Amino acid sequence: MKGARTPSSGRAPKTAPRPRRARRDSSLDGPSAGRAGLRAAQKGAETQPVAFALFDTPVGRCAIAWRGTHVVELHLPEGGDALSRARMLERFPGAEEGRPPRAVQRAIERVQALLRGERVELGEIDLDLDGVPPFHRRVYELARTIPPGVTIGYGELAERLGAPGAARAVGQALRRNPCAILVPCHRVLAAGGKVGGFTAAGGTATKLRLLELERGASQSQGPLFDGATALPFDPVAAVAHLRKADRELAKLIRAVGPLRMRLQSAPSVFAALTEAIIHQQLTARAAGTIHGRLRALFPRAADGPTPQQILRAADEELLAVGLSRAKLLSLRDLAERTKRKEIPTLEELGALDDEEIIERLTIVRGVGRWTVEMLLMFRLGRPDVLPVGDYGVRKGFARAFGLAELPSPKELEAHGERWRPYRTAASWYLWRALE
Repeated sequence: MKGARTPSSGRAPKTAPRPRRARRDSSLDGPSAGRAGLRAAQKGAETQPVAFALFDTPVGRCAIAWRGTHVVELHLPEGGDALSRARMLERFPGAEEGRPPRAVQRAIERVQALLRGERVELGEIDLDLDGVPPFHRRVYELARTIPPGVTIGYGELAERLGAPGAARAVGQALRRNPCAILVPCHRVLAAGGKVGGFTAAGGTATKLRLLELERGASQSQGPLFDGATALPFDPVAAVAHLRKADRELAKLIRAVGPLRMRLQSAPSVFAALTEAIIHQQLTARAAGTIHGRLRALFPRAADGPTPQQILRAADEELLAVGLSRAKLLSLRDLAERTKRKEIPTLEELGALDDEEIIERLTIVRGVGRWTVEMLLMFRLGRPDVLPVGDYGVRKGFARAFGLAELPSPKELEAHGERWRPYRTAASWYLWRALE
């Protein structure tokens, strides 16, 4: 390939087709495996500054850095723009946020398409991996030939590199992957088909989500989300109402920009509450890791563990993934109540108002009002939810309105009356005030 600078030893040897975990793809074999689009940095690249930009995708705001016309790094959503920018500046001190050149913009558009569930190839996007160890480059190059919806193991990838027995080194290289998705380390699994690690935010839960998205795309050839992340209310109308109703909130809205709230799809109420229970009082990264481990216990359950699987699993198995004893008891209670049909289905929730849903779901051990409010906002897209007990919302209100102390829940509720019927959008902006 023109512009490639990978040594010939970096090409994977031709091998006879072998059984694979899903279905075999011959593109992993032969000389083409050594030509995955890892190109040398353009001449004089080392003197060119690094710039970066944030961009929207169906799974959140990603960050991309480039030098000239070549991508240097790509990060999955970090939990907020401020954190994404901080990470980029930590990696590239002095880098400026800017407008991507045409080649990088094309890369962004392909990533967005992939995360919408479309089947796109990313192997021809130019990467600048100058300074990356040669072995890591070879690993990344071969990994880029794995098609969407296909997985191979660390050991198999090592064999195809001509380095049998180097599975651990392959795993270490992938853990240092600077270009998530563009170098699809999520398509490489641990021994025995286990999920393995994933260093992006959300841990193995993010890895599983990416794999599910790609497998769905490869089967349907159409968008996987099918509008699932679209808000069921008009975000433009919501913002217009809030700006008109509250002058101080309008200042925050101008500073933050458009409402970019996204819904998180869920196959069932049980799956949504399982994840919510795990996330209680944990960082997103820690909770994502535990949730991924829990799902890995039941690899054949495409939508996560079922109530029956949770009830059959031994305490020792569930505690080993990182669950606390209290959360274990909560999951058991949720599973038992779901089995007895005490928990409404997603369809049944659609016929209930917000307070009825809170009343029906807080019967579960360890599930309080706040947990259900998060489900109402980010799973069901209810437009008029104001979690007055949420510390982040109260802290954001104090910062946005110049208060020395946090408002009490009653004070916040009283002020929030003017935001109806779009208090969900107002809450989202108050969280952004802390970034």
